[in-house]
Amino acid sequence: MDHISSCPEILPATMAGIARAAWLLQQGKLVAFGTETVYGLGADATQSLAVQRLYQAKGRPAYNPLISHFPSANVAFRYGKPSALAKALADAFWPGPLTLILPLQPNSPISPLALAHLATIAVRVPDVEAIQTLLSLTDRPIVAPSANPSGRISPTTSAHVLNTLGDRVDAILDTGPARIGVESSIVDVSSEQAYLLRPGGISLEELNAASQGLGRILPAQKPEQNAMSAPSSIIAPGQLTSHYAPTLPVRLNATHIQPNEAQLAFGRPLPGGRVTYNLSPSGSLAEAARNLFSALHDLDKEGQSQNVNGIAVMPIPHTQLGLAINDRLKRAAAPKENHEPA
Repeated sequence: MDHISSCPEILPATMAGIARAAWLLQQGKLVAFGTETVYGLGADATQSLAVQRLYQAKGRPAYNPLISHFPSANVAFRYGKPSALAKALADAFWPGPLTLILPLQPNSPISPLALAHLATIAVRVPDVEAIQTLLSLTDRPIVAPSANPSGRISPTTSAHVLNTLGDRVDAILDTGPARIGVESSIVDVSSEQAYLLRPGGISLEELNAASQGLGRILPAQKPEQNAMSAPSSIIAPGQLTSHYAPTLPVRLNATHIQPNEAQLAFGRPLPGGRVTYNLSPSGSLAEAARNLFSALHDLDKEGQSQNVNGIAVMPIPHTQLGLAINDRLKRAAAPKENHEPA
């Protein structure tokens, strides 16, 4: 793969830095930036060449569609056709960690590459003031999948982006650590029945509480996809089996720690292990979600330096944000030959 630049610009989240990032995006450059969920790798969704460069930088196959980001619901709905339920969810959770799958509006300027040639579009309004300013200044939809090589751990700091993508990006807009730490919840509202395709920063219970009697949102009924599945069944990120993976293998629901393992703890740690990172000593799911990807980055790096042969993960409650945490951990533990493109 050809490298995009010799060294990315590191831009502060000042008005000058944001304006520079907006100009670079308008020129077809790749700019990573932090949202409330994770850091995304941004490109102008209307420029096919920029979108193609993004796919190449991540090593992401073109059949995996991208999420387009907007400064407001009004702008997002110019590109995706909202139902009454979609509007209710947007009113409740935008700006915030929610992505909606909508029918594509007619005569859309979005590149077909960004949509994976589908008749639907994934839209989101992020909840970071600097990024809302960036999107307003850019004045065009920005696709921004997680700023990491496909299949690997998502980044929650600018350092993660620099360490994993490096010179494949033109600039990094440093907005500080992501405050939620897991990706957005994805809800498919493109047809009569709505489905939660990917659990994330908003729980299924919260989504249904905000539906205002306009229809229940159900957990995704489609079977999990692996790397060999027919691409036609993929309508949003997060639908393949393996993703978010460190280099070291991951063992879930550990009730004991082997001497040659690193430990990802939750609450009171188990005895043993060479390296331990505690997602939340107090057992807070919000704190655990915020720390998840940073913990995997740190354990993977330190574990390899101490010659451990795997990461053992203590059980995480399967409720509220725990659904999103367990979803990411399950995909991180899946066989590496089937990594999902991020």
